[in-house]
Amino acid sequence: MSYAIVGAAWALTISFAVLAFSWRSSRFSGADAGRPMPGVVAGAIDSAWTRGLVRAFGLALTGWVGWAAVAGEDVVINPALGVFYIYLWVAMVAVSLLLGDVWRLLSPMRTLHLLVTRTSRTDPDRGIRDYPDWLGYWPAAVGLFVFVWTELVHPRSDFVSTVVTWSLLYGAAMLVGAAVFGSGWFERADPLEVYFGLVAKLSPWGRRGDGRPVVRNPLQGLDSVEPDRGLVAVVAVLLGSTAFDSFAGTNFWLARTAGGSAHPTLRDTLVLLGFVALVAATFSAAAVTVRGVTGARRRELPRLLAHSLVPIVTSYVFAHYLTLLVEAGQGVLVQLTDPLTRGDDYLGTAGLEVQYVLSSHPTGLAVLKVAFIICGHVLGVVAAHDRAVRLLPERHAVSGQLAMLIVMVGYTVGGLLLLFSA
Repeated sequence: MSYAIVGAAWALTISFAVLAFSWRSSRFSGADAGRPMPGVVAGAIDSAWTRGLVRAFGLALTGWVGWAAVAGEDVVINPALGVFYIYLWVAMVAVSLLLGDVWRLLSPMRTLHLLVTRTSRTDPDRGIRDYPDWLGYWPAAVGLFVFVWTELVHPRSDFVSTVVTWSLLYGAAMLVGAAVFGSGWFERADPLEVYFGLVAKLSPWGRRGDGRPVVRNPLQGLDSVEPDRGLVAVVAVLLGSTAFDSFAGTNFWLARTAGGSAHPTLRDTLVLLGFVALVAATFSAAAVTVRGVTGARRRELPRLLAHSLVPIVTSYVFAHYLTLLVEAGQGVLVQLTDPLTRGDDYLGTAGLEVQYVLSSHPTGLAVLKVAFIICGHVLGVVAAHDRAVRLLPERHAVSGQLAMLIVMVGYTVGGLLLLFSA
């Protein structure tokens, strides 16, 4: 473990040194970058048939899982739990990374809103009033925190009724918000769309500012993240919650909570908040520790650099949840064929056997997890460096990033310690 931690720290330091000497001006152009896809491919992607089929699949899957959640038994083998915690929270990260921002079409809330507006013959983009600029991504940050709290802290997180409650509250908030503010509400307030949309920026497939489908360098896509208010809170919730999940499985924490507590939910909630606050505070402090900029620019720096945490968030998801996704995910596929848990086989998957392809190779799995974390942090350093040389005065462009490098190394060391201690 010590060799992996030292090697990871050196990898980040050497990467920063190379960038400091060879990358002196910004090379990313964000939303303007990308090579247009061939017309036939772009036409197929944007065709009404393709979009309609994806939306229909999203609604059908939601209906199937909803049927299982409402009509099935409240037991751990109910597929609604696996879909909610594994397919939605983890698998969609992999899908977004591989295929781009597909959640905008899969989202049942967007589809329902579109159907309502078409029925009423109103413009889906327009609501009763404009979305307030000061809100930014804050509604999404709150929604994401509620999700991770439900998964990691709620004492009845493994009850189907808990999943149903979260889903109903989420659906109501999204549909009411869209009715008031138009479809733009989803882009800033939908916790799932914001999360998967950020990950999709790292996909090689994306869209330019003019809406045309393109093939691009994933770091170019990452550079197109809109640095709105609340973005730091979003990435802090995602990174802090994953760290908390690892921490909750360490011997240190288990030994100190083995005797029970009078208020375990309050205790865990405060610790989860502490991890989120620690990420937000250390990142923001590192971002503003620079000379030669105005006060207004200094206050903007945390959200202008927050996109650099997206590769780290994504790498932690795979490092922490890869086994869950690959192995437990196979079990969910088996459960989906029997939504009412009474022995049915509607999808023909009841006979599938779970293949423990990762657990049976612990050494290879450990190496893979370390590689994910190192790769994510190196990409984060590159993204932060490119943005810094664009924003900071030339004489402070390198020295102004030293605090950020220290924080990144700290995240790497902390992440690996938690990963190997869980």
